[in-house]
Amino acid sequence: MNYQQTLDYLFSQLPMFQRIGAAAYKANLDNTIALGHLTGKPHLHLKTIHIAGTNGKGSVSHMLASIMQENNLKTGLFTSPHLSDFRERIKINGKMIDKQFIVDFVEEYKAGFELIKPSFFEMTFALAMKWFYFNKVDIAIIETGMGGRLDSTNVITPILSIITNISYDHTQFLGNTIESIAFEKAGIIKPEVPVVIGETQPASAPVFIEKSKQNDSPVMFADQEVKVLIDGNQSDPSKMEVTAFVRSSVLKLTSPLTGNYQVKNIATVIAAMHSLKTIYSGFSGFSIKEGIMHTLENTGFKGRWQVINNNPLTICDIGHNVDGISQIVTQLNKMSYNKLHFVIGVVNDKDITGILNLLPRDAIYYFCKADIPRGLDPEKLKDAALESGLYGNVFPTVLSAKKAAEDAALANDLIFIGGSAFVVAEVV
Repeated sequence: MNYQQTLDYLFSQLPMFQRIGAAAYKANLDNTIALGHLTGKPHLHLKTIHIAGTNGKGSVSHMLASIMQENNLKTGLFTSPHLSDFRERIKINGKMIDKQFIVDFVEEYKAGFELIKPSFFEMTFALAMKWFYFNKVDIAIIETGMGGRLDSTNVITPILSIITNISYDHTQFLGNTIESIAFEKAGIIKPEVPVVIGETQPASAPVFIEKSKQNDSPVMFADQEVKVLIDGNQSDPSKMEVTAFVRSSVLKLTSPLTGNYQVKNIATVIAAMHSLKTIYSGFSGFSIKEGIMHTLENTGFKGRWQVINNNPLTICDIGHNVDGISQIVTQLNKMSYNKLHFVIGVVNDKDITGILNLLPRDAIYYFCKADIPRGLDPEKLKDAALESGLYGNVFPTVLSAKKAAEDAALANDLIFIGGSAFVVAEVV
């Protein structure tokens, strides 16, 4: 098979949660363990950092990877979903995995895949581990796909575990209470491996503390150790100046990730680096400032409060659940504009009513559907939006909705595009 045929095989022969939903979910690690045996257990030979959480794990993963790169570590990065290129999921020092390696990997193990019948994500994780091992990375930043306890990535034993936060998402798999979701995320906490928790939340904190005690794992709550504030004078929309208060020290930072919600992620990254420096002497001299400042250029990170046009001002963000949308709306409310044009599409297994109820009533909406099977029909989205007092028109594609918003927007208007990573993927 050539590269395109190999991709077609990956996408069509194997279930893929991001596209088809529940049919792709496997409630155990059997397939991942079998894939490890098939491919030589490369994950056992890698130094890793493992990151779970409802929101923020992508930002934290990329900032940490950038810090490692700035400090001369050959750094693997495994994340999901991808936006425009499958290879975005697997990078070393910001460079995507080679196409030929993907072709050779599938060709070599295809007979075994047919017996194991892995999901898309399980196969992709196995591919990443093989690529990182083949290239002898110094460290690999591994982001969970969903949950933690039963996530394919949970076969690794990292040097540090990170759980960014807990909110309602994928409740059909992870449970419909914060405690049950926290239990699933806490599954990445390993015996004697330190863990950093991004946010102290009343319902989830006891779950993490108990799991850490059971595993004799040192636990740190980032928001109890680090306070990050946005500086008052922000003159450049392409960067955000912040001040971090870390115990007795003060750290001035420049972040190219400009969403206000990034202050929580920056605090988590700083706490993670503090934990690493405390426990492992090899990290003691690492600089944080340059790594955060160069996150975008080092990793190619996209889709987080990203300005894609200045005239009219057009911003996109992949926030797609109640917590993520709430943070987006909070930042929109702090901006100055004449009229808000909101291009929105969602997938059909989200808390749509909860999301719609958060959105501003005075915006003009452009309802659309991303080009994936899980995308909610835009007519159904419009009907649900009407019940929440939101008004607008239906468009068959994301690009047609974006074009309509651009045609309607005046000079001082703002266009926002979001609701799903798959919507954003079609515009960045």
